[in-house]
Amino acid sequence: MSKIFPQTSIPSSPSYITSKPESFTIWMKSLVFNTNGCTVYNSKGEIVYRVDNYDSNCGQEVYLMDIQGKVLYSILPKKLRLFGCWDGYKWDDYSSEKQLWFRVRKQRGIYVTSYDHKARGNAYKIVGTNGKLGFKIVDQDRDGVLIAEIKQKQTTTGIKFGNDVFTLTVQPDIDQSLIMAIVMVYGLINNQI
Repeated sequence: MSKIFPQTSIPSSPSYITSKPESFTIWMKSLVFNTNGCTVYNSKGEIVYRVDNYDSNCGQEVYLMDIQGKVLYSILPKKLRLFGCWDGYKWDDYSSEKQLWFRVRKQRGIYVTSYDHKARGNAYKIVGTNGKLGFKIVDQDRDGVLIAEIKQKQTTTGIKFGNDVFTLTVQPDIDQSLIMAIVMVYGLINNQI
């Protein structure tokens, strides 16, 4: 008797890189009851990312997930560093393995080193624009070119939303999930996640 196997296609993973600027709304509230985190909506109003921190002290591993709950990145603080250091691990699509993908250091500024294992890494810097309510991420390798900006969300008439709602704009050809993971670290630095 022959065996019959259903023909299933492997779903393609969503693209986190686009050819035009992309805008997101970040609401600093978790979808999970009794956890810290945030929810991220795209320009169509669809939830695209969620961030959950299951530790009540906000000091342990934090997860960036897509809407299906697949972990894209996890962030681990390094406790023995003098000025502060956070490692970002990218999770493999086909297993539960993770590998170091970027490191954020807080030392007279906030610097990000990405370790793209298929190409050369990048060096980014987080530049504050309005205290805890806004910042820019610039590419240090390309003379400070703006790659992403986050600011307090406001209506078209200029009315600002609360201090827990932000607009994130990511420039073209940039990995949006990586930028969201860097935003998570900034939230951890400022005790917002």
